[in-house]
Amino acid sequence: MARTIAKDHDAKRGQIVSCAAKIFAEQGFDRASMNQVAREVGISKANIYHYYGSKDAILYDLLDGYLQDLRDEICGKDDPDLPPETRLHQAVARILLAYQGADNEHKVQIGAMSALPEDQQRVLRGYQRDMVTRMSDILAAVAPEVFAQDAARLRATTMSVFGMLNWYYMWNGGAGTQAREDYARLVTDLTLNGLRGL
Repeated sequence: MARTIAKDHDAKRGQIVSCAAKIFAEQGFDRASMNQVAREVGISKANIYHYYGSKDAILYDLLDGYLQDLRDEICGKDDPDLPPETRLHQAVARILLAYQGADNEHKVQIGAMSALPEDQQRVLRGYQRDMVTRMSDILAAVAPEVFAQDAARLRATTMSVFGMLNWYYMWNGGAGTQAREDYARLVTDLTLNGLRGL
């Protein structure tokens, strides 16, 4: 007889993913073990296999959920009818606020995505590409005269904005909501004033 799925199955998987993010971030994905994850969750190693067949499966679920949510936050809430300057500020603020409390997931994304099979990496890179494309579209709308014939400059500007946001993640991970909103305004102002000078 097949084993029935517990009522808290999805909640337990979420707990496993959250605990695994902490272990993978602290230990590095290659060095982390299913024993460590099980211990962090507070269940047996045998029990963890009821929810996930492998460490790789946990990693993929972790990154798929994190990047899909991040993509949806940035792309799904963008309103093309707003002025481009407003769209830029909102996108920057949403990214910084989405990073809040997600240091482990962000670190695992940077350090462990390459451990997954190519087909899974392709899906995850698709989420990243969607975010980069949306930011590029917003920047192109802010300064169409600058970027109309210069795709390389648009890409460099887009990645520079993400660079500022990732700098903040690296050095101010514990910053609160107000500090993130203040930095979002700074990034927006730097970008807008810089584009006007190009």
